[in-house]
Amino acid sequence: MSKAIVVGAGINGVTAAIELKKRGHEVVLVDPGPLPHPLAASTDISKAVRAAYGADEDYTAFAERSIKLWRQWNDEFGTKLYHEVGVMFVRRAKMEPGDFEYESLKLLEKRGLKVARMNTPELWKRFPAWNPELYRDGVLEIEAGYAESGRTVAVLIERAKSAGVELCERVVFSRLDERGNLVSGIALDDGQKIAADFVVMAVGAWTPYLLPFTKKFFRATGQPVFHLKPSEPELFAPERFPVFGADITTTGYYGFPINPDGVVKIANHGPGREMSPDSPQRVVTADDEKNLREFLASTFPSLANAPIVYTRVCMYCDTHDGHFWIAHDPEREGLVVATGDNGHGFKFAPVLGEIIADAVEGKDNPLLEKFRWRPEVRAGTAMDAARSKGKPE
Repeated sequence: MSKAIVVGAGINGVTAAIELKKRGHEVVLVDPGPLPHPLAASTDISKAVRAAYGADEDYTAFAERSIKLWRQWNDEFGTKLYHEVGVMFVRRAKMEPGDFEYESLKLLEKRGLKVARMNTPELWKRFPAWNPELYRDGVLEIEAGYAESGRTVAVLIERAKSAGVELCERVVFSRLDERGNLVSGIALDDGQKIAADFVVMAVGAWTPYLLPFTKKFFRATGQPVFHLKPSEPELFAPERFPVFGADITTTGYYGFPINPDGVVKIANHGPGREMSPDSPQRVVTADDEKNLREFLASTFPSLANAPIVYTRVCMYCDTHDGHFWIAHDPEREGLVVATGDNGHGFKFAPVLGEIIADAVEGKDNPLLEKFRWRPEVRAGTAMDAARSKGKPE
């Protein structure tokens, strides 16, 4: 048995802590709290869970497995964390080979998943909130949906505690405790040190700030998120309003059906604004709201003037190629960095812990080649297939 410190109790950290404990390691989970941490990317009402990844078979298969495990989690935890309401990615123009939506449809069909092509007026009649004159084509992934993200993290924190993970909440990571090229633990900002055989840094968009030597690998970006209260809530019920991406590779806009509090969440999956997660600039701007209103007016007319009841800036930890970064640091023995969500990580929650634990233990896992330590990758090489390149601010 070895001892592992996991820094960060967001979705990467808590799932890694649970899996490492399950495998017989002593595990300490460190987070400044409160948990779920209000500034963490994991903490919001919802995250999309989809297997649509364009032509990328690795992520599609990865998501397919995750969706099966999300269903199991619903049973295991005795509460509905995952809602299988469908996910639709639609376009204004007809889908063509090379389009994200077209390639997603082809690959999902090839893998035998339940999909429908959104190119008939009859199908569009099922979704009355949409402007039927604007969107003509796309793919509806029937066995997909969303997870209640903040609730999921809260449930997993309790699972970690009951499994015997030692939770150090309300303590602040200061630095790695290093001797030569060996990481032997961490130091906290009060001067206390915690020793361990491995340190897993799962701190999301804080990574380039807490580990300054990673600044050349990661970029922390903020994306605007809006919660709205529709005047016609029945139009946004899940059976009439699945999770959506609306010309997402161009507009960046995606969103969710109404939740029990009467809230429709709409957010942007685009270039974002580079900032620290603790920045005072971490606020939704007037331009963000103006852009949203323009999008709503054309796409969901009945939502165009809906009051905004809450906003937040969701932080991404971006890598240069859009792939996750789960790997040993080759220059620091005992350090594993598990980050690089690029805004598309949460859906994989049921499998993330296993992948991170495999990285810690040096076990073979085909995905770890994709997520390896890769300082050679140049900026802007690639990104999540659904992400809008937009216009960086």
